[in-house]
Amino acid sequence: MPVIDFTAFIGRLATAAGETILPFFRTSLSVDNKSVNDFDPVTEADRVAEAVMRRLIKANFPQHGIIGEEFGNECEDAEYVWVLDPIDGTKSFIGGFPIWGTLIALLHKGTPVFGMMHQPYIGERFSGDNGSAHYSGPSGERRLSVRRCASLSEATAYTTSPLLMNATDRACFARIESATKLTRYGGDCYSYCMLGAGHLDLVVETELKPYDIAALIPIVTGAGGIVTTWEGKPAQSGGRIIAAGDPRVHEAAMKLLNG
Repeated sequence: MPVIDFTAFIGRLATAAGETILPFFRTSLSVDNKSVNDFDPVTEADRVAEAVMRRLIKANFPQHGIIGEEFGNECEDAEYVWVLDPIDGTKSFIGGFPIWGTLIALLHKGTPVFGMMHQPYIGERFSGDNGSAHYSGPSGERRLSVRRCASLSEATAYTTSPLLMNATDRACFARIESATKLTRYGGDCYSYCMLGAGHLDLVVETELKPYDIAALIPIVTGAGGIVTTWEGKPAQSGGRIIAAGDPRVHEAAMKLLNG
């Protein structure tokens, strides 16, 4: 079954999740902590939105697998598997900042073949299928394309927060900060979409889960960028991730991070 058959359905998933999440945004919703040693927040909006998407998937594609942040994995060895993160950027969500999004990926035989980031409050969607990537939002619709950047000294880099890294990885990332023209924090999934849109050049992260990155890979690669682990391997399983718009920046970042 060609990937294009799923495009309209992915849009339905995004719309359903957004309609579920928005009534919770900028309200006094309760927040639970999923972590014993840190602060890993989850809200009722996360849970309800993922439940809605799971129900739609099971009703329309019962033979497909699902990997989700809130309710675990089902049939993850299926030929087609959906990877869901109902709210990527929950810390921004609970702070009232609209720098979060719903991530939806479709894997075929383990490889991400379509991804979407939907931000319902702003009304933006970023999508990609590895061959091309597209934006739809208040400013219209357009094809996404990364920008060229010859070196780290000319690059703008993003990470969600160095405090999310262990001490060793934080020291490696400090070398990136010293080498780039500008480094900023925050963004979560939005950083990768802005990379695909040509507004920044490099994203470096650690400790990512599959649902944090799977949907973003087809967007970045579809826009002409590169997403790998720090070691240059496929990134869909998560871990330590480098995303770059220009292969020269990607190569230079890998050398610094692994040096």
